Order: sequence, then C-alpha cells, then structure tokens
Amino acid sequence: MRRPRVLDLFSCSGGAGKGFEDAGFAVDGCDIADRPRYPFPYHRGDALAYLAHLIASGEIGRYALVHASPPCQAGCALTVGTNRSRGWGGAHVQLIPELRALLDRTGLPYVIEQPNGQAPVRRDLALCGEMFGLGVLRHRNFELGGWTAVQPPHPKHRGRVRGYRHGRYYDGPYVAAYGSGGGKATVAEMQAAMGIGWTDVREELTEAIPPAYTAWIGQAFLAGRVVEGVPA
Repeated sequence: MRRPRVLDLFSCSGGAGKGFEDAGFAVDGCDIADRPRYPFPYHRGDALAYLAHLIASGEIGRYALVHASPPCQAGCALTVGTNRSRGWGGAHVQLIPELRALLDRTGLPYVIEQPNGQAPVRRDLALCGEMFGLGVLRHRNFELGGWTAVQPPHPKHRGRVRGYRHGRYYDGPYVAAYGSGGGKATVAEMQAAMGIGWTDVREELTEAIPPAYTAWIGQAFLAGRVVEGVPA
C-alpha cells in the first residue's frame, strides 16, 4: 500500500521527519535554512508562505497529516524565565497564531510541537525521553488539531541531567542536549542519546526532536485512522 504522506514544517535536521518515516509515512520537509543533511525531499523557504501556497494551489491534498515545529524562542522556559528577567536576548516573533490559522484552513489533522514554557499551544500530549528509554529528558508539548491521542504515562525520572547548575556539577543518566559549555553534551553524546546519526551539526542536534516522539505520534495517528474505518 502507498504510504500516507506527512508535511514536516520547520523541519530543521529531520528528527521529527525520521520518526514519522519509522511510523510508516512518506515525508516532505520545509525549512528556511539550507539543510543538506535532511534525509527527505524538502522545500527551502518560509514555512508559512509555503503552506499558504500549498493551500492555494490545492497541493496540500497530497498529505494526510501536517507536523510543525515553529521557532520556540518566544515562549520557551529559558526566554520567559532567566533571559527575560536578566534582560538577555532580543525580541522573538511568535508564529503560532498565524500558523494555526493556516493549518485550520488545510482541513487536515495536524500537530504543533513546542517545548515547555508559555507558547500558546494546547498540551494535548506531553512527551519525555524517559518514556522511550532515551538519554535525554527533552520534554515537549504537542497540540493535536482535528484528532486525538491518549496521553502515555510519564515514568519517574531516574536522576538528574548531567552538567553544571549555578556553579555546581551534578551527575546523572541524562545529557544536556542544548547550548554549549557547562557540562553540556558533546555531539556524539547527543547523537547517541536521541537516536540521530545522520547529522553532526551541533545546532541541528540541539534543536531536534528525538525521532521516537514522532514515531509514537505517527503510530497513534495511523491506529486511530484504522479504528475509525479509514485505511492507513
């Protein structure tokens, strides 16, 4: 049978896309930056403009599902907490309202991913690396548009994230897959912890979703289609 197709917006290095492929999807990406290591066909350009084009042209009908991971800096915990309180960093544009309006226009089921923080997304799902036996915690929230999935149990963490916090070093079973310095993970450690082997670009790894997350989401979506009597 032909694989259902997912549109992977703000695709970065392809962590989300790889998970959907593992779940049984064909994947097309879109990212504003050049991503030569992205493992699937992709369009380089503004994701919102490209989505609007697909809607206007009717080409959006090729897809069964749309996944979007818009830039998170405007609502992530670090920006709204430490950075803002200390006057660090610049202004960040919040793209989610415009993105959601376009996604609603597609008439397709969709997923919007964001980290913990104050991003304006519903927390229909919250996933953690410990749910999948990974070497990162990497909590992520997902808004599900036009479909639902059951929240899996959140197991107790086995310890701390390894690295320095306020000048004190902590050991633990998870690596810090963000930033650099302060005991943050090496590139090789991030690759192993998240199950991503096709890119060794630090910036791409620090922004990536572990493929296990979207593999679980994709499988839940396809299982729901079968339950509802729609062939996957």
